[in-house]
Amino acid sequence: MARTDFRFHHRIRTRYAEVDAQGVVFNAHYLTYFDVAHTEYMRATGYDYKDEVARSGLDFHLVRSLVEYRQPLVFDQEIDVCVRAARVGRTSITNLFEIHAAGADDLLASGETVMVCADMVTRRPVPVMPSFLEAMRRIEGEALASG
Repeated sequence: MARTDFRFHHRIRTRYAEVDAQGVVFNAHYLTYFDVAHTEYMRATGYDYKDEVARSGLDFHLVRSLVEYRQPLVFDQEIDVCVRAARVGRTSITNLFEIHAAGADDLLASGETVMVCADMVTRRPVPVMPSFLEAMRRIEGEALASG
């Protein structure tokens, strides 16, 4: 995808504690960057995730994550983590991520997560909450694919 396909990004500066013996950011931290950016994405929609979980008893379980490493990230590097809700199924949401150097188009890493909406008591899948979909459409507009 092109960076312009993403309507949201969150800037992060890599920290020394995230760098491994090779001098690059340890691979597992990329998923943390995705998670932080997704949290900020939801915050940008105005959706009160914590309140909705407490009220409804529904939450999301991460069932799939994928990271593709293109170029290494290094200590103290500013990066833009781009987030996009790419597809909404009946019970799941697929999010796409790209990491770029701050303000640049060069692709450093990309990824995908699939989250399934579940009842927190039964742990069984349930339909994605309409309020959650409405919140994502505040950023994605009608580009949010369903099916």
